[in-house]
Amino acid sequence: MSSFLSIEDRGPVRWLTLDRPQTRNAVPPGGWDELTDAFADFAAAASRVLVIRGAGEDFCSGADVATLSGLEGGITAAARAMAHTGAAALALHRLPKPTIAAVDGVAVGAGMNLALGCDLVIATDRARFSEIFVRRGLALDFGGSWLLPRLVGLARAREMALTGRIVSSAEALAMGLIARVVPVGVLEAAVTEAAEALAAGAPLAQRLIKVALDRSLDLTFEQALEMESQAQAILGGSRDLSEAVAAFAEKREPRFEGR
Repeated sequence: MSSFLSIEDRGPVRWLTLDRPQTRNAVPPGGWDELTDAFADFAAAASRVLVIRGAGEDFCSGADVATLSGLEGGITAAARAMAHTGAAALALHRLPKPTIAAVDGVAVGAGMNLALGCDLVIATDRARFSEIFVRRGLALDFGGSWLLPRLVGLARAREMALTGRIVSSAEALAMGLIARVVPVGVLEAAVTEAAEALAAGAPLAQRLIKVALDRSLDLTFEQALEMESQAQAILGGSRDLSEAVAAFAEKREPRFEGR
């Protein structure tokens, strides 16, 4: 697709690789637009699950230093530069299908928030995370100010964001920042297994579940119940539900179509 991103479809799973290992997969100028386009292409594709990973031994070191020059030209220039970053973050957040971040090595700055923006984060035992922005004289971006408190709570989010300290994968797992830690040598196999399990799920149900969970902290309990009721009403008329019922009766795995 580009010199920055490479794409491989493995059945229902699309693997999106940040392919600049010489820079620890830092996002180059124009890279945010490439990510936005890649997310849009996945949304329209037949693929059921998106895996995001980095080439080599790292996930993503955030924005390339070269892109930071766009923030030094004053308020207007900074706003223009950040619009591209925000568009990529929003495109990832709005994906209706499941996403997995396969994290090895460093995931810092926008790279950390790119991982946190995925539905599942599976990391190696040598992975390291940091909201490094404050150490660069910057505030959080790529949705970090929204994602981090929801994952680890406000107290831990403040501590991580205000210090920019490095967090090991073991600590990240303990605080609920990521879903799973695996040895380096089995990362691809573990992610493949998780992706195939997600790909076997009911797409319409997954889409509605993602929306409900994303909105959960902004709703009252009564509003959450109403959203659940609406979701079940939508799914009640779906072919996927009929397929699930038939598969249960026939003692086989369901074959969902997303309809």
